[in-house]
Amino acid sequence: MTEFAFAGLGLIILLLAGDLLVKGAVNLSLRLGIPALIVSLTVVAFGTSAPELLISIKAVLDGVPGLALGNVIGSNTANVLLILGIPAMIFGLSAGSDTRRSFIFMMLGSALFVGLGFLGPYRWWGGLILLGALALILFDSARAVMAHRAAADAAAGQDDDLPDEADPDMPWWKIIGFLALGLIGLPVGADLLVDSSVTIAQAFGVSDTVIGLTLVAVGTSLPELATTVMAALRRHADVALGNVIGSNMFNLLGIIGVASLVGQIPVDPALLRFDVWVMLAASAVLAPFVFLRWGMGRVVGVIFTALYVAYILMVLA
Repeated sequence: MTEFAFAGLGLIILLLAGDLLVKGAVNLSLRLGIPALIVSLTVVAFGTSAPELLISIKAVLDGVPGLALGNVIGSNTANVLLILGIPAMIFGLSAGSDTRRSFIFMMLGSALFVGLGFLGPYRWWGGLILLGALALILFDSARAVMAHRAAADAAAGQDDDLPDEADPDMPWWKIIGFLALGLIGLPVGADLLVDSSVTIAQAFGVSDTVIGLTLVAVGTSLPELATTVMAALRRHADVALGNVIGSNMFNLLGIIGVASLVGQIPVDPALLRFDVWVMLAASAVLAPFVFLRWGMGRVVGVIFTALYVAYILMVLA
């Protein structure tokens, strides 16, 4: 019962932290004069990927690197099908701002990640390649920020419709406080939930590989779910979609990049035969929503969620 109580506490912390992070990100973008999408691709995405980073490093140090790889691959699949599927099924997600560039970066990063996997274990040099690719993407995002700020300065004096929780007069200490509490609360809540869930799963004799691809992957994706649900509830499609795309890039390039510097990460052939292709397919299915600006209605949410449930059942079979 104690483990179930800790799991419930972790979930509550996740939901509260997700709400605070969305508030902080929206108001930060307002104060800096940049779109919420850019903030969600950087600050929010890094914060919601923190649990995967912590668990992956811990797995490598503890001598179970396969858990780290399964966690990241499973999390990226969950991010698209589950983390977008559930809020779309409940609220519906309208098409957000232009995410084409970031989507292309995500697909290129995914291809790089899979390509290195076919070359053998992820070693330090592979980690440097992944981190270098992430640095280039972040540099491009910084250029986009500067270009947007220049355009905003040129259009000074024009009033735009602001989201309900956006407060032009919100002090910096409050914005930073929201972001800090969100970034701290997400990994804390995820750690409580995942540790408790893994203990419960191990009590029933579930293997580490299955735990990594399913339970830990879902558990570490809960920060993305909390943030995305809150963003959907507040009608911020930019934050919802940008958070998933940005988090997936951080997972593949940043987390495996850092973890492979800590220690070698072997690649299970079974992952290359099935799971990485499911991950790539799940990412690619976002293309019409990105390029054609389709909205994610409730039917799409049901289909995404059902596909993820089917995937989990296949892994557990």
